[in-house]
Amino acid sequence: MDTNDVQRGCEPDDTAGGAGAERLSLSEHDRAAIHLRASKGLVRALVAQTVMLGAAILVCGLVSGAAAAWSALIGGGAYLIPNGLFALRLLAGLWGPVTSTPFTFFVGEAFKLGAAVLTLGLAAWLGSGWIVWPALLVGLLCVLKGYVLLLLFRRLP
Repeated sequence: MDTNDVQRGCEPDDTAGGAGAERLSLSEHDRAAIHLRASKGLVRALVAQTVMLGAAILVCGLVSGAAAAWSALIGGGAYLIPNGLFALRLLAGLWGPVTSTPFTFFVGEAFKLGAAVLTLGLAAWLGSGWIVWPALLVGLLCVLKGYVLLLLFRRLP
């Protein structure tokens, strides 16, 4: 280990990538800055998705009436609600006593997809007489593409 490694906070680690591989050590200040940036990114994504869902509900309601507005709400909510719960779990892993692992991430993604499919299936089964399918799909797509607002306003983390 040379003096540059000590100044950067790196130590050789034989287990990570073979002989001579370096392991990065972060200070508590650096960790807090990374957690804050990740938290802001999660919250911004949820806000953008919520704004896009609101716009979809408004447009569908104005164009096609109340049934279309409700359909857009169901379509967007099918993804926004599980996504919000997953984001809360990730935020708890950043700031709370529980830790998030890659396994937690994959379980959360599976939960989001399963909940969305279940909600859409229930909508098809229970609301077959009044669901406006184009509006439902518009609501779902607007939530799925909520990051477009972040791109538009250059607020991606």
